[in-house]
Amino acid sequence: MSSFVIEGGYRLSGEIVPQGAKNEALEVICATLLTPEKVTIHNVPDILDVNNLIQLLRDMRVKVEHPSADTYTFQADEVDMEYLRTEEFLRKSGSLRGSVMIVGPLVARFGRALIPKPGGDKIGRRRLDTHFVGIQKLGACFSYDAGRQVYEIEARQLKGAYMLLDEASVTGTANILMAAVLAEGVTTIYNAACEPYLQQLSTMLNRMGARISGVGSNLLTIEGVRSLSGTEHTILPDMIEVGSFIGMAAMTGSEITIKNTGYDKLGIIPDAFRRLGITVEQRGDDIYIPRHDSYEIDTFIDGSIMTIADAPWPGLTPDLLSVFLVVATQSVGSVLIHQKMFESRLFFVDKLIDMGAQIILCDPHRATVIGLGNRFKLRGSTMVSPDIRAGIALLIAAMSAEGTSTIHNIDQIDRGYQGIDKRLNRIGARITRILNS
Repeated sequence: MSSFVIEGGYRLSGEIVPQGAKNEALEVICATLLTPEKVTIHNVPDILDVNNLIQLLRDMRVKVEHPSADTYTFQADEVDMEYLRTEEFLRKSGSLRGSVMIVGPLVARFGRALIPKPGGDKIGRRRLDTHFVGIQKLGACFSYDAGRQVYEIEARQLKGAYMLLDEASVTGTANILMAAVLAEGVTTIYNAACEPYLQQLSTMLNRMGARISGVGSNLLTIEGVRSLSGTEHTILPDMIEVGSFIGMAAMTGSEITIKNTGYDKLGIIPDAFRRLGITVEQRGDDIYIPRHDSYEIDTFIDGSIMTIADAPWPGLTPDLLSVFLVVATQSVGSVLIHQKMFESRLFFVDKLIDMGAQIILCDPHRATVIGLGNRFKLRGSTMVSPDIRAGIALLIAAMSAEGTSTIHNIDQIDRGYQGIDKRLNRIGARITRILNS
């Protein structure tokens, strides 16, 4: 288990470029299984979860090439379906939650799939019902081996169907969408997720020959086709990294420019930071954050305390709530952070309280932050990262704190922000990576 040692109190300066979006990368890489032709994907992020998925496809005998730093080609013309029955596959895919999205492509193209109960972040219960019920509606049969915790899925020929999803699950919608493009007839998905990741996946599939309409809305209509061809696709910048850098700049009183942000696809993220009193200036596709000596939280029109809550797109992404929470600790004013979609993502606030933050954890979903501005600086601490998003929030807190902090279990952070220490050190941070035995 590796650790970060962070010397707090240093300002950042210069430019930083976000990596490609992890969530989109996992979806579009799984989609390469839908065709025997070559698919080229650009702006692939160099992070653990994505690298593990690419290796999983290699193990399935997908031909993978890496012609440049952020570009991969995939050709799934000789997929080894028997590999899915091996203990090695079960072990590797079980530790990678994104691997569940190979089910839709495999069932659609090969008529069967096998997947263990996936792992991933410990941020609360994340059901797979939406994935499986949707694919069942297309005609697939599921069986579950409780002893081995393995799902087996079979379908001779998927057939289009109408479905109303019980939740607007991003990965669930992606999985069903990838199954439906090769199903016979028309599929209608209502209450579909419509995040930019899904829009990108839909656009890529349409370039491959799929017939998807309603892209960007919560009502998707898919006319099934017999086969898909190869294509070339570029992944969007990671909006979670963009948001993390905005919060990091404000908390450390830094002046930075975030390059190539995909600004038009950020939704309400910039405005949500502005509600915390942070100046977010768009410059073309870049974002400029000036130095903040202080920032004051807005209130609602009637003067009541501001609430920042997550919601399905186009609402605020839940992946940034931990960043908003930590940034609010050094603001002037109070805010209620309401994490509606996951019940364990606020359980890192005790670590912030130990650093001197004024936070009341109301329940598993809500925390009230009382910002005291620069009157009380956070102090360095030793802590353990519980998940990817809490980990980056703790890193931001440590960078703004007085003294030295240590964050253990940074393998969690690496899953979403590979090499973040080197990237931040280049613009003025003081982060040392310790490889523990």
